[in-house]
Amino acid sequence: MKKDITFKELKKSGYTHKTISQEIQTNLITKIKAKENVFEGLLGYEDTVVPQLKKALLAGHHINLLGLRGQAKTRIARSMITLLDEYMPVVKGSEINDSPFQPISKFARDLIAELGDETPISWVHRSERFFEKLATPDVNVADLIGDIDPIKAATLKLPYSDERVLHYGMIPRANRCIFVLNELPDLQARIQVSLFNILQEGDVQIRGFQLRMPLDIQFLFTANPEDYTNRGSIVTPLKDRIGSQIFTHYPKSIALARQITEQEASISEEDKTQITVPDLAKNMLEEVAFAARESEFVDAKSGVSARLTISAMENLMAAAKLRLIESGAEKTTVRLLDFMSIVPSITGKIELVYEGEQEGADHVAKLLIDQAVITQFEQLFPRIPKLEKDGIKTPYTDIIKWFNENTAELSYADSDGEFYTELERITPLNEFVQEYGDQLTTEDQNFAKEVVLWALTISKKLDRLENHHHFTFDSAGIGKYYNK
Repeated sequence: MKKDITFKELKKSGYTHKTISQEIQTNLITKIKAKENVFEGLLGYEDTVVPQLKKALLAGHHINLLGLRGQAKTRIARSMITLLDEYMPVVKGSEINDSPFQPISKFARDLIAELGDETPISWVHRSERFFEKLATPDVNVADLIGDIDPIKAATLKLPYSDERVLHYGMIPRANRCIFVLNELPDLQARIQVSLFNILQEGDVQIRGFQLRMPLDIQFLFTANPEDYTNRGSIVTPLKDRIGSQIFTHYPKSIALARQITEQEASISEEDKTQITVPDLAKNMLEEVAFAARESEFVDAKSGVSARLTISAMENLMAAAKLRLIESGAEKTTVRLLDFMSIVPSITGKIELVYEGEQEGADHVAKLLIDQAVITQFEQLFPRIPKLEKDGIKTPYTDIIKWFNENTAELSYADSDGEFYTELERITPLNEFVQEYGDQLTTEDQNFAKEVVLWALTISKKLDRLENHHHFTFDSAGIGKYYNK
């Protein structure tokens, strides 16, 4: 924390006043020249969103981030704090961060007129220069702009015509700061109107007061395209005053989606050492989200947040951890059976269309897992023929024949030794995975065996029956396929 000084000392130090736009531009240019990462932790936007952000900030624009939920809009906004100077000088006691070089409140003007160079100056750290407000229908002008404070008027014995009786809202208090207004279309149109002059002319109007207060604020707005039709809209004159509108997007590849999940998922170092997650399992987790974004049962306009896979990964690890606790084992590996534990992560993160509601959220979640299984299966192994022709052997004939005389029971709760011993019993399956997946690690080969069994049940070549803590795989027609 920097010590208070006087206005004279501030001027002697060589400090020069900058607008927040100039401040951000200076620090942005410095970072770019130094080849530094301007927006830490922002993955997948390096060639799309980030260049647009840099241009908008260099242009001195207010910004509207437009995108579906879970596209890091809030992360972008919060990361902008790193573009501010570490400390900012303000007139001590000012409610609205008055610059001593350009005071705009009556308090600061009067104090500087009285004390001159002896005016006390305090410092505000950049961590205190970020204001964020979620736009909800109950937000009013007093919250954002301000109102007359009758208690202040009575205490100071001032008439209501005196500027000093005003209570400033969040926006004036964010002077010389970053102000983020999330979900802008949710803000009532009459409240949006109150922002017109602040964005363009710097006027603040409160209960008949028309104050010329050239507020210096970097505005960032966020909005979901779906909001324009479902809940509200951004009024055209306000939209016209926002310099740049930048579209965000979901990760475009499984590899990138994996990076985001691994960065964001809350998993302890102890769990990472005790629980092995095969690469195929990580890919499949991301495939679930990709499948959801393409599903006919899921509302595409609402989007499928990146939080789905983050939450799902945490649930997946929790399922494995529970097995460790209950079995007393020291280590375990994530299995395809464990993916049943991510169903709550899926159902809470997707909006269903009418057909999806008819199917049921749990059923849709399991269908998405099935789709992810098939997608991964087809990347590794030959397609399963729809019809078996007499006398013509397919890569899956021996596996299916094995189940004509045997069943396999795989349990969530089994230790790794018990679980993989049961899989090893299926000799044709072992040979099949060895032949087509010889490039895979041991953990991925074991996971691939489950993928093959699962794919055969989806294709109705085998039956899969879920019963409490285990799945039974049997020849087609004997078991009961769980989602029929």
